[in-house]
Amino acid sequence: MQSINTCWISPVHFLQINASNLDLKSSTLEYRTKIQPCSSKPNSATDIINNENISEKVESLPFHVKSITSTSNPFVKHCLKLRQSSSYRHSHGSVLLVGSTPIREIYCFQERVQERPIALECLLVLDEAPVPDGLNLQSVRLVRISSTVMKKLSGLQSIDSIEMIALMKIPSTFHSVDDKFLEEDCTRWFQNAHRILVLDGIQDPGNLGTLLRSALAFGWGGAFLLPGCCDPFNEKALRASRGASFQLPLVSGGWLHLDALRNHYNMKMLAGHPANDQRPRRLSRLSRDFADSLADKPLCLVLGSEGGGLSEKAKDASELVSIPMAGEFESLNVSVAGGIFLYMLQPENHESLSST
Repeated sequence: MQSINTCWISPVHFLQINASNLDLKSSTLEYRTKIQPCSSKPNSATDIINNENISEKVESLPFHVKSITSTSNPFVKHCLKLRQSSSYRHSHGSVLLVGSTPIREIYCFQERVQERPIALECLLVLDEAPVPDGLNLQSVRLVRISSTVMKKLSGLQSIDSIEMIALMKIPSTFHSVDDKFLEEDCTRWFQNAHRILVLDGIQDPGNLGTLLRSALAFGWGGAFLLPGCCDPFNEKALRASRGASFQLPLVSGGWLHLDALRNHYNMKMLAGHPANDQRPRRLSRLSRDFADSLADKPLCLVLGSEGGGLSEKAKDASELVSIPMAGEFESLNVSVAGGIFLYMLQPENHESLSST
C-alpha cells in the first residue's frame, strides 16, 4: 500500500507549544485550524510554529487580557501581518491604523455621518499614555501595550508621537467587484456619482493616499481603483490619506465595471495627460472656463501611473486634458497634478455634497 506522508498537530498540543509565547496563558484564544500536507517531518516544535503553511492564526485576545508586553504574543503577530500583507488584511476584513490623529478623524466622521456604531474592534494604547478623549470607548476593547510592542506594530523608528493603534474593520464603503455583477449594482458604490476619481495603476502608496485625501477635501464622490493600484489600506497609503480611505467611498474593479458606472450615469471621461506628448492626440487645456463648462456634467477623472502614465485604454476612452505650465517640465508628480485637477473640477456646491 502506498503511504502518504503528512504532518498533523492537535490544537491542544499546539496550545502547549505556544504557551511560552503568551503573556497570559489561556485556552480561550480563537484559532483557525489549518492542516496541510508536508514533504518531511519538522525538525522541532519551532519549525511547526514558524511554518506559515500550517501555523494557526490568532484572531482575538482572551477577554481578560488587559495588557501585552511581548512582541512574540500571537495577537501581536496577527496585527503585524495585517499591517504588512494586503491579502491577509482583506481575508480578515481588518486594518491596523497607526496614530491618534487619523483614528480621531475617522471616529468623528463615522459618528457624524453614519448612524451605526464605529467599526473599531480594538484600541491598543501605549502604557501610561492618557486614555484618549472624545472617543466613546464603552463598546471598544482597550488594551495597554509596551513601547516595544508599539514600535513593532507601528513599523516606525520613532514612536514619540504615537500613543495608540486601532484595529478597525474595513469600511462598508469599500467594494471589491468581480465579474458577477449587474449594471444596477453600481448605484450602491457611490452615494453621489457627480465627480469620481479614477486611478489607473497608481502603485506608490504615498501618491494614492494623497490623492484620496485631496478628493475628500474637494468634495468628490469617491474613487475607482483600476487594476495595478496599490491597496488603499496599505500602511503608507493610510498615513498619506490621514484616514480618507475610511471616509471616501472606494471601488476596486476593472474597466468592465467602470464602463457600467459611466453608462449608468452618462458620465464624461477626462484624463490628465502631459501637453508635450508626441503622438497626434487632441488635448484640451485645463482652465476655469473649461471647468465651468462641465459644472453640471457628471464626470470621471482618470489619472495614470507614475512611470507609464495613462494606459491606452484610458487614452482611447477619455478626453485628454493638460495642465498649462511654464518652462520645459515634462510633467508633474501625479499627486500634485491630481490635486490641481481635483480642485479645478470640484463641484461648486462641494461643501453640501460632502456632508450628505
